[in-house]
Amino acid sequence: MSSNYYAVVMAGGVGSRFWPVSTPEFPKQFHDMLGTGETLIQKTFSRLSQLIPVENILILTNKSYKDIVMEQLPFVDQNQVILEPDMRNTAPCILYAAMKIKAKNPNAVMLVAPSDHWIEDEVQFVANLQRTFDICERENVLMTLGILPTFPNTGYGYIEFDKLDSSQVKKVVQFREKPDYVTARKFIQSRHFLWNSGIFIWSVSAILEAFSKFQPDMMSLFERGEAYYNTDQEEHFILENYSKAENISIDYAIMENASNVFVLPATFDWNDLGTWGSLYEKLPKDAGDNAIINARAVMDHATNNIVRTETDKLVVIDGLHDYIVVDEKDVLLIYPKKKEQDIKKILSKTEQLFPKTKD
Repeated sequence: MSSNYYAVVMAGGVGSRFWPVSTPEFPKQFHDMLGTGETLIQKTFSRLSQLIPVENILILTNKSYKDIVMEQLPFVDQNQVILEPDMRNTAPCILYAAMKIKAKNPNAVMLVAPSDHWIEDEVQFVANLQRTFDICERENVLMTLGILPTFPNTGYGYIEFDKLDSSQVKKVVQFREKPDYVTARKFIQSRHFLWNSGIFIWSVSAILEAFSKFQPDMMSLFERGEAYYNTDQEEHFILENYSKAENISIDYAIMENASNVFVLPATFDWNDLGTWGSLYEKLPKDAGDNAIINARAVMDHATNNIVRTETDKLVVIDGLHDYIVVDEKDVLLIYPKKKEQDIKKILSKTEQLFPKTKD
């Protein structure tokens, strides 16, 4: 375990497609979505700590989630929690984290990973990470882990690599946006596309060089605080300047522009747990292919449903097929799985119809 290894866990998302369990006040990364006894962020931290020193794992989140992070990860120091004062997508927060890490250790190699992914084979995950860390310590490259597609998924971005490249680590040709079904099927058939996992690895020097080249204004903004990182003056500088950064993703800002991007096809099972349907795929099923979380369920003539309630609640369902059923506090959701991408829209609609009132 090298003292030069660092991780940045992205834990600021809202996860609105997992409504009503995931809410802006308490998003999905802080829930035990799989019923394992650990929340997603706890599982992520534990997995990363197999390769990266605990004190070198930083949590990047919104300021409103600080107390939840400290409650769920009580062994981390408050200095390991990086707070975004404003929502500015992934590029500014990754640059902010990289500047802080550079101030501690200019020889660092850093991982950027979401806090809410499901990874089953942790031995292979660690082995894949070690491979990418070794490469990034030696070479000025930007690396990502790609996932071998198993079906034409339209909910993921894709990574196109050089189809003539026979090496294990492949040169990236381009990143592709979430496709429609026909395009996704063509990607699968071509055999030189991977799902974009959103997991990145690079040396601090390599990513800062890329920001200087492709995002000079943003780099200049954060360089003005170079003397303040990891000091008492950092918070004031960030509050004054963070909102000035462009609202842009790391993919658009850096990865789609750089020529030194490589991908390692992952050898572990992965799911981004982005929707109720993706969660359904990873849960054990009953004889009717229903996935039940927490509830005591009686399912008659009911198939392919996912049901989540409070612990030990008795649920009786008859004649329902391919539905999401979620009972969470004062909300009951009964919604077709095939329309799960629309849950975001439904959430907005409910907020308009039934606005929250302040106490």
